[in-house]
Amino acid sequence: MANFTKKIMITGGAGFIGSHVVRLFVKKYPGYLIVNLDALTYAGNLANLQDVESLPNYKFEKGDITDEARMKELFDAYTFDAVIHLAAESHVDRSILDPLAFVKTNVLGTANLLNVAYTKWKGALDDKLFYHVSTDEVYGSLGKEGFFTEETPYDPRSPYSASKASSDHFVMAWHHTYGLPVVLSNCSNNYGSHHFPEKLIPLMINNILNSRPLPVYGKGENVRDWLYVEDHARAIDTIFHQGKKGETYNIGGFNEWKNIDIVHLLCGIMDRKLNRPAGESAKLITYVKDRPGHDLRYAIDATKLNKELGWTPSLQFEEGLEKTVDWYLQNQDWVKAVTSGDYQKYYNEQYNKR
Repeated sequence: MANFTKKIMITGGAGFIGSHVVRLFVKKYPGYLIVNLDALTYAGNLANLQDVESLPNYKFEKGDITDEARMKELFDAYTFDAVIHLAAESHVDRSILDPLAFVKTNVLGTANLLNVAYTKWKGALDDKLFYHVSTDEVYGSLGKEGFFTEETPYDPRSPYSASKASSDHFVMAWHHTYGLPVVLSNCSNNYGSHHFPEKLIPLMINNILNSRPLPVYGKGENVRDWLYVEDHARAIDTIFHQGKKGETYNIGGFNEWKNIDIVHLLCGIMDRKLNRPAGESAKLITYVKDRPGHDLRYAIDATKLNKELGWTPSLQFEEGLEKTVDWYLQNQDWVKAVTSGDYQKYYNEQYNKR
């Protein structure tokens, strides 16, 4: 391991966003050792990383960020220079059903990781970095005008967003109290390949394909800013290497859409790709009772990231959505494995035999 110029632990690296970050870093930086730490809960899928798992600068470690002994063991084994922290419970609906699971992972897990990192790095902090990846949901809900900036006061409305807001505060507390070098980013809704099909876009693609009802909360008027996941990974790369310590950077797609308009757009794309009559899939749209505390609108102002670090999204939404639909249609084995739960066998087959 002495030959690597950096040793980075990426937590939650088998998840949707995390796997894209791991893939980017492993392929772009062969001189870095990338250690993917994941607890492999329902959203963690090692099959997401089959294309890099045999590369010499990639390692996988199973572990839970709330497990202090396990985290210390990994820091001792790898002497990490940096942590990119994505591991989190992230689905709002699940947080309403089981809020304490979100407190445990997102709050206590982050605080545990911060404490272990500081303990292991104490006395040699200058060349270390703890990068915390968060969400725009910590800012609450916007009206029809305005944008979230890095100065927007926190106003979380769900157990999920409250747990992420708390973790953000702990990250900054370790920076200000102990001098831990940190950067933090808050991103808008991500979409793209390898997304667990409980989230809006992959859920709709899968349901349209199988002619199932398309459940839309309320009237579908909720507005989100959408960010292509590979653009988010590039932004994380940029912030990791160029971001100023102690700073927060908002990452957005400059790309607002109402949920119902996205569903109609997906219906049109799918009708075309599946050779269905125009308007056929839209007949599947079903309006369901709105969820509690459903924020009306999120919109990120990513000007700081653009002006200070030069990052900008690479894709327009319609283009990104076409690529996303194509991926799901071409990777139905992945979708079926995820929706059936069979994907969880991959770890046992690939790692427990070693």
